[in-house]
Amino acid sequence: MLGQWRQGILYPRWASLAHFGYGEPRFVFYPPASWTLGAALSAILPWTIVPSVFIWIALVAAGISMFVLVRQWLARRDAIFAAVFYAVNPYHLVIVYWRSALAELLASCLLPLLVMFVLRLGKDRRAMVGASLVLSASWLINAPAAVMIHYSFALLVAVIACVRRAPRILLTGVASLILGAALAAFYLVPAIYEQRWAEIAQAVSAGSRPLDNFLFIHTTDVDHDAFNRLISWLAVTMIFLTVLSAWTARRWRERDREIWCGLLVWAGACSALMFSVTAPAWNLLPKLEFMQFPWRWMLCLSVVFTLLVAFGIRRWAVRGVVYTVTLCVIVLCWHRVQAPWWDNAADLREMEDNVATGAGYEGTDEYAPKGSDPTQVDKDARKVTVEGAARGAIRVFAWRPEAKVFTADMSAADNLALRLFNYPAWRVEVNGRVVEAGRRESTGQMLVPVEAGANRVEITFIRTWDRIAGGVVSVVAWLGLLLGFFMSSSAFARSA
Repeated sequence: MLGQWRQGILYPRWASLAHFGYGEPRFVFYPPASWTLGAALSAILPWTIVPSVFIWIALVAAGISMFVLVRQWLARRDAIFAAVFYAVNPYHLVIVYWRSALAELLASCLLPLLVMFVLRLGKDRRAMVGASLVLSASWLINAPAAVMIHYSFALLVAVIACVRRAPRILLTGVASLILGAALAAFYLVPAIYEQRWAEIAQAVSAGSRPLDNFLFIHTTDVDHDAFNRLISWLAVTMIFLTVLSAWTARRWRERDREIWCGLLVWAGACSALMFSVTAPAWNLLPKLEFMQFPWRWMLCLSVVFTLLVAFGIRRWAVRGVVYTVTLCVIVLCWHRVQAPWWDNAADLREMEDNVATGAGYEGTDEYAPKGSDPTQVDKDARKVTVEGAARGAIRVFAWRPEAKVFTADMSAADNLALRLFNYPAWRVEVNGRVVEAGRRESTGQMLVPVEAGANRVEITFIRTWDRIAGGVVSVVAWLGLLLGFFMSSSAFARSA
């Protein structure tokens, strides 16, 4: 990412070192916020401390958003407790020490803000804009978290509308969803359209399907089941403590019935969706299966857990006991079930060396271009080789992530095999004429047809129509949002 910035590519689309140099369109599908933040940090800090700084930023952001939410009801010291409790809640610790799903961790800062704006819908006109910004940000941070956030938003809006008996809130919620999607369209439109060009179904292959990841499920993979046991015991502990905290916070129900009902329904849905009894819902609800892991709902459950502990348990000693119980479950599983990480220092050094030398790294199955087979590629292949029996003198002038330039002086017409997977966004020109590239059957790598004699080949990763359309929608949405903001500010100033 940082290397592409230095080459003038502000928004990369092609991960050139993935699959050991054959590449993949990872940045088309993976939301930009996390890798942009990581690259920015690596530009100013040693790469060895970048993950720690990233984690610190994510946890602090989560704590601040929870503080802003709780401060609406409780005193400053209670809001500070809730902020710290949420920032280092048990599921966040699992993300940090076991999963390293830093984009998902970053998305946790959006959930308290989501609750805050949902409660203001119908009361404050700016709440719709705030909710739209949160929904848009979720798409730009982490796609599975965005799915959870959108379903949570729909559920909370429905509950609040029922409690208030105000159907208009539903319309406001729908408007927020549409505006949020429009603001993030520059990412969403290409990610949705170009799924047909990648093996995106591999995201829910065996081992990554919801069916294989409900609580206490058993598979043929011992390591998979070990982590599942760890996360299952933690989930059950959180569910139990959430129920206990809800009972202690029952007086809150009399003071603020709508938030009480919203949190209980939300917690119940999050808890139920982690168990296999809800398998039909995972198959029927749109895009829910692409969350892959039902226990990811603990990201949302952590918000309810934190709020109920903060409201229902006022004694600091008891709060400490609640947190200690969850921490003990983590430590016990750490020693008895599965240690946090399996890579060692040598593995990390090897990865660093492969990136520095251009050897590349393993890619992601779901982002591999359609028709490719990363398991069959030659990791030591040259950038360009002659496919058939013809002889050719090949000279490479440029081999950048989104632009390849080379010449081939051929003894006869033939195909040139590139160390590059074919993808519809690549435009191939031979001697200034656009040609259609082929694909090697066994690997899916690009084949370029050339004639006898001198050939100059230029390959460019072009801006496809879906990228243009998504960018236009986002620009229009942001301009409309800013125009509405300035108009409302001017009207407020005149009335004042």
